[in-house]
Amino acid sequence: MNNKKKVSCLSCGATNNFPLAADKKVVCGRCRAPLPRPGEVVEISPNQLATLLFQAKLPLLVDFYSPNCAPCAMMHPVVDNLAQRRAGELMVLRLNVDSYPEVAGQFQIQGVPTFIVFRGGHEVGRAAGAMSEADFSLWVASRA
Repeated sequence: MNNKKKVSCLSCGATNNFPLAADKKVVCGRCRAPLPRPGEVVEISPNQLATLLFQAKLPLLVDFYSPNCAPCAMMHPVVDNLAQRRAGELMVLRLNVDSYPEVAGQFQIQGVPTFIVFRGGHEVGRAAGAMSEADFSLWVASRA
């Protein structure tokens, strides 16, 4: 059984092997910043998104959401479950469009929730609205 999972650093974008048995903070081998735990959905800033888009080797799934959106809240557990199942295969990120409306404009987000899969800094898939866990998982699997 593999006791390490890949994760991208939020500060520099480097891909790191995260030891799952670690009981303390794990830091990036390149910049020494704390790493997110694999399978964790990470709330990010626009700067972190830019870093990951240009530097991360893992595919990225970004959940553009609003805290006041009922369909967004309904999708959170679905996204969380997918992040756990696909830990080490892709990074799952969450960006609050109410806090960062300029990013919503940059990515032409017209409604929430909107999910975008990026690979190598390029958008490879986009979906908007709530969907079943099975449909969401299949949609992500066909793009990431």
